[in-house]
This record gives sequence, C-alpha cells and structure tokens, in this order.
Amino acid sequence: MARKVVGFGEDDLRALAGVRSFERGLGYLDAVSGLEVGERSITAVVRGTDVYEVELTFGGDGLSGRCDCPYGQEANFCKHCVAVGLTVLRRAKTIPHQRAAARARSSGLEAWLSALSRDELLALVREQVAEDRELRRRLELRAAAARSDLSTVRDRIIALIDPRPFARYGYIEYADASGYARQVAEAASALRALTADGQATQAAGLAEEAIRVLGKAYREIDDSDGVVGEAAAAVAEAHVEACGVARPDPDRLAEWLVGTVLDDRDDVTDLDPLDYADALGPSGLARLRRLAAEALGRRPSGWAERYLVERLAKAEGDVDTLVALHAQDLDPSGATHLLIAEELEAAGRAGEALAWAERGLRDCAAETYIDGRLVDHVCVRYAETGRAADAVTVRRDRFRAERSLAAYRQLRSAARAADCWESERAAALAALDEDARRERGGRYGGPVLIDALLDDGDLDAAWREAADRADDRQWERLADMSREIRPAEALGVYLRLVERSKEPTGDRAYEHLAGLLLAARDCHRALGTEDAFTVYLGGLRTELGRRRKLMSILDRHGL
Repeated sequence: MARKVVGFGEDDLRALAGVRSFERGLGYLDAVSGLEVGERSITAVVRGTDVYEVELTFGGDGLSGRCDCPYGQEANFCKHCVAVGLTVLRRAKTIPHQRAAARARSSGLEAWLSALSRDELLALVREQVAEDRELRRRLELRAAAARSDLSTVRDRIIALIDPRPFARYGYIEYADASGYARQVAEAASALRALTADGQATQAAGLAEEAIRVLGKAYREIDDSDGVVGEAAAAVAEAHVEACGVARPDPDRLAEWLVGTVLDDRDDVTDLDPLDYADALGPSGLARLRRLAAEALGRRPSGWAERYLVERLAKAEGDVDTLVALHAQDLDPSGATHLLIAEELEAAGRAGEALAWAERGLRDCAAETYIDGRLVDHVCVRYAETGRAADAVTVRRDRFRAERSLAAYRQLRSAARAADCWESERAAALAALDEDARRERGGRYGGPVLIDALLDDGDLDAAWREAADRADDRQWERLADMSREIRPAEALGVYLRLVERSKEPTGDRAYEHLAGLLLAARDCHRALGTEDAFTVYLGGLRTELGRRRKLMSILDRHGL
C-alpha cells in the first residue's frame, strides 16, 4: 500500500543503498526533521556528524537521492537518504494530505500573484532581487539582452559560466555541480535569446568563448550525475543554432570546429561537426575534410583525429577512406578486421567484406584470444553461402586453440549442420582427454572433457571419466542429471558434497546446502529409504544446530 502512495518501497531503498548503508540508515530515523513533500520530490534535514540536506526524487526513471554528506557527494545513496525514505514510508498515510497541501499552497501563491498590481509586483521583484544574488544576475542578463546591451550580456554570460565561485578548493565538488550547471543552462538560454533577437553573430561568438571556458574547467568538476555536461550540451546547441542563422565564414567555422574537437581539454561539449553542415556549406565541409586529414597526418595515432576523419567519411559514405583508416591500426584480436568487414558489407560489398574477415582469422591465428564475433561472422557467412564444411574447419581450428566448452559447443553446432559430428566429436573428445591427462582443467577447475560429455548428455561416459578427475561443480551436475536413473550413485555424490559444505557460512552457502539435502532426499525416496534420510538429517541438524540462520533456511525448505 505504501508503494502506491509514495512511489517506492523498502526494497527500492535497500537496492539503491546496499545492505550496509540500509542498516545504518535505520539508526537515523529519529534524526530526520523538516520533511517537505512535493509531487515528485521529498526534502528533509538529517542530523548526523553534521546537519545534512537530503532530497529524494521519484518518477518514471525510478527513485534517486541526493545528500550533501561526504559519502552522498560521491553520488552514493547514503544512510541519510535511507533514513528519509524510511521516514516517508512510515508516514505513508499522511503523504496524500501533504501533497494536497503543497498543491494548495502553489495554487494560492499563483492566485495571490495574479491579484497584485503592477507596482506591487515590481516591489516584490525588487525585494527578491536585492536578497537573491543568483536571481539578480539572471534578470540582469535578460534585461541586457532585451536592450541589446552586448557588453553587459557578455559580462553576464562569462560570469555565469565562471567556475571559480563554486570551486571552494580549486575544484567543483559533487554537491556544488548542480548549482554550477543551473548557471551554465541559464547562459545557454541567454545565447538562444540573443539569436532570437537578431544578434546571432554575437551569440555565436559568445558561445565559442563559453565553450572554451567550459572545456578548460570541466576536468576540475565532479559531474557524477552529468548535470554540467547536459548544460554544456545546451550551450553547444545554442552555438549550432546561432551559426545556422548568422552564416559565419565557412572556412573560419571549419577551422574553429577542428581546433575545438581536437583540443584535449574539451571533454564536455562533445561537438559533432556534422551538426554544422548547413552553416558550413560545400566549401566549409571541404575545408573541414582537408583540415581533418592534415591533423591525422600529423598525429596518426590521435584518437580525436581518427574520430573526426571517421565521422566525416561515414557521413559521406566514403567506405574506402574508412577501410584505409581502420587498416592502419589492426587489433590483434581481429576486432578491427570485423569492423572493416561490417563497413564493407553495409556498403553492399559482400565479397570484400568476407575477404577481410577471413584475413582476420589468418592474421590472428597465432593469438591466444580472437574476437568471437569475428569467428561467428565468418561462420554465418559460410552457412549462408552453402559452405558448411568451411564453417566446420573454422570452428575446429578455434576449438584446437581454445579447448573450451563454448568452442566445443560451436564445433558441434557447425558439424551437425555439415552432417559430420560423429567423426568430429571423436577427435574433439580425444583432444580433451589428452588435456585431462595433462591436468589441463576447465574454467572452474575440472576437465573440459567432463563438461563436454555432460553437455552432450553422455552420462555413462561422464561417470567413467569423473572418478579422480571431476571437481565438485561437475560432480553435482552429474548427480543432478543422473538421479532419476542412477539414484544410488547420485545419492553418494550428494552426501559427499554435503559433508564438504558444512564449514562455509552465509546465506548463499546455506541455501546451497539445503539444495543438496533436498536432492539427497529425492534419491532416498526413489530408493525407498526415506527413514535413513530422516535419521541422517536429524543428526546433521543436531551437529549444526547452533547455526540459527541455517536452521531457519532448512525449516523454510521443509527439512
């Protein structure tokens, strides 16, 4: 019921905070005060080591929380957020009334403002401007823009994006990032207003200055929530809009774009030169391409340079340039070969695409790791073109190199499609048997041979190979798969695993132990020896009776 009223429940708080912070939050319920409820947010004060302000918001994106405690400033859902959330849930019955009261206050304020005369409103605004520095700066900016006072507008915009007032220690901390972001967003609004008022050229110039300042400042901001990045993106959008109206010199705009995109300090605006295609026109785009190519020539390994050339080539459908670009730096895993193949295939050049993918397999054949997507790509193309035997060859080569269960499964799938699994399986199992004899285990310790036999459902062979080779995981799976047809052998496995599972503690270990006991009980039932299980279980409960949590879990499972 509480979930429907407030939009979240205890499970949401526990999931966001983690067990430790959730439990610590329980100790702060008496420290919560000043609870204010809105439509989609709740604010409160929590008294801990200091007095902390907490805000919970909830809606379509789920529940989130902010707190200005040190842990909360690192973008964590802290114990103070938990305390506020739990307080709200315990007062769930009063929440609808508080929301209704908040709406009534808002409606009353709107009615009162509407009833004020012009002089009364002016007096009220002047009073607020005198008391609220941030409001005064915003209104000064709007006033300057309205009267085309560009000098003042520039000063106000630069003041809004100046990070220094928020950088108390030379760095904008998480708690101050949202305040700074609001000012940056206000600057973006002012730039758009300038463009709308016929001052697009001036707006473009100011936006470039703002982008420069933001790029320089961003590395010294804890923008864990991305709020500053969003506001900076709004500034970049205002610049695009201004350029679209002002139509600046295309060569000069191309030079500015390349310089900004390649500036290592600009990590915030994420400019896309193609957003400026209309403003650049054919000559500007040509200049942009030349500058990008020259920059890549000077620094072939530069990430930004490669991105710029790749972005322009993709936009123009210049596949050959893309292939040449990627071919300069081929990843030893084959990932780049695959990328080239996908670009060529998308361009309708399937033959060249497959040739690049096959080259990737050859170039990377000696590598320990090959991107599995490349192997899949080649095998799928072989299957589509009736080359099933070639697909088997590829899968066989990869299996010989990897000797994993996944590679065995892929070989099996390809060989069945080519109707040659019987012979391939014999060779594959022989290779895995050799590995097992050399004590070359699988991912979890036991031989891959046993995993392969189990995956094939060849239980008789799996039982033969398991002796002195299988690990506990494999023994348990073998018993699970065999208990209906070999209950006695499976029971022996389960009882042995129970003995090994007595020492570990914790919920997960106890649940696993309970699962083993349930399986053992099923075996006893199949054998008609349930009384023996009852005696065994009684002895086990006596032996481990001091573990209350284990006893509770056994009770829950009917053990």
